[in-house]
Amino acid sequence: MNATSAPTHRMLGALLVRRLPGSAHPPFNIERAEQGLFLLWLAFMGLLGFAALLLWQAGAWHRLIEADPTRLTIVIVLLFVGCSGWVGHRAWVLGRQRTALDQVQRAGPHADSWSGEFLHGTAQPGADRASWLLVLGERAHGAHEMAWWLNGIQLKLGLLGKVIGFSILALQLGQMDSFDPSQSAQLLKSLTGGLGIALLTTVTGLTGNILLGLQLMRLDRFADALVADALALSLATDAAPGGTPDGDRPSGP
Repeated sequence: MNATSAPTHRMLGALLVRRLPGSAHPPFNIERAEQGLFLLWLAFMGLLGFAALLLWQAGAWHRLIEADPTRLTIVIVLLFVGCSGWVGHRAWVLGRQRTALDQVQRAGPHADSWSGEFLHGTAQPGADRASWLLVLGERAHGAHEMAWWLNGIQLKLGLLGKVIGFSILALQLGQMDSFDPSQSAQLLKSLTGGLGIALLTTVTGLTGNILLGLQLMRLDRFADALVADALALSLATDAAPGGTPDGDRPSGP
């Protein structure tokens, strides 16, 4: 690359830095604070815990367990609690990586963090930034795929409960040989049991899917911002007047 193309390369690098999604625009201001994402998750779980306590005082949990003999609602709730706990741990890990990236911006790259390894690797002569970016993206997002799959399992368990409930309802209707008005109360009780299973499991699955999806969405958005800021810092280093553009890096000593 000749000397006249170096300013053009730096201008293009600066333009890419400004246009990177998430660069210099944090998803939430509180998330850029020290462990802000974890604190935001903790506040969200506090609200859910308070709502669960109110439901327990109202006797809703007891009635929910009694009305669902399949126990699918309990499985969905336990799955939601376990996944939410994992989200909290993941938020803490991403928060530490965010802090490490901020330290890299002040003190320079060091290889004890994801972003530090990315910046150190891309700064090497002949480094392939695309490959390093794939590695950084996998570290930031890869672990979330299983959580999203489990989030979909909640919804599928709710639909499974609906199928079971309506199957029970259909079997009870098929066993009716004749309608006896004296047994109408017992008949209605047996019929509404299957309908209750269908409705309760569906509502529980939908609620868990929505609430866990909100948490995972914030994780993905935070990870996107982390990758974008690391890439922006790498491009800004190349675009700086004192930096060496990729095309001008020497191929040997």
